[in-house]
Amino acid sequence: MDSKKQAPSGREAALVEALGGRPIILVGLMGAGKTTIGRRLANRLGVPFRDADHEIEAAANLSVAEIFAQHGEAHFRDGEKKVIARLIEEGCQVLATGGGAWMNEQTREVVKQSGVSVWLKAEFDILMERVRRRSHRPLLQDPDPEGVMRRLIDERYPVYEEADLTVMSRDVPHEAIVTAVVESLEEHVKAHPAAS
Repeated sequence: MDSKKQAPSGREAALVEALGGRPIILVGLMGAGKTTIGRRLANRLGVPFRDADHEIEAAANLSVAEIFAQHGEAHFRDGEKKVIARLIEEGCQVLATGGGAWMNEQTREVVKQSGVSVWLKAEFDILMERVRRRSHRPLLQDPDPEGVMRRLIDERYPVYEEADLTVMSRDVPHEAIVTAVVESLEEHVKAHPAAS
């Protein structure tokens, strides 16, 4: 766990209580900030942070890129679905999922039943600027990464819209996005209290 984890303020503690044990599931394309924002959100709320890709890598003892290369995307997606379902059972946490995880209907159903989903939505230019900083994205190992990203936006954004909440991931300080997520969650739990 993060050694500098802060105790949540009254506002954040009230939000965690209102979630009633439901995990917060972050969805969105690569580069949307799910891990970066997720880690800060978990720290602010005083709950565990999990990254689905890291958990998959630990379970397989391979990197995501190695799983794609050795076993293919279908094998990776099957493992991803199982890992996310297992993590959701662990209760209140912030869970960052891989960009394709939300495309699985069973995963969406498990999240709808047990968690609160937040789509971190970003514009094409912001996504490309962020993903160019890293070379480990298996889906972007392509001669036309911009074309791949545009195709992923076209395919995935209509499905991401099924998330409970949408928060724009903009080019602003990370804490501003975290605050926007907290505010959206507060509105959501008022309208959708946890089942007792």
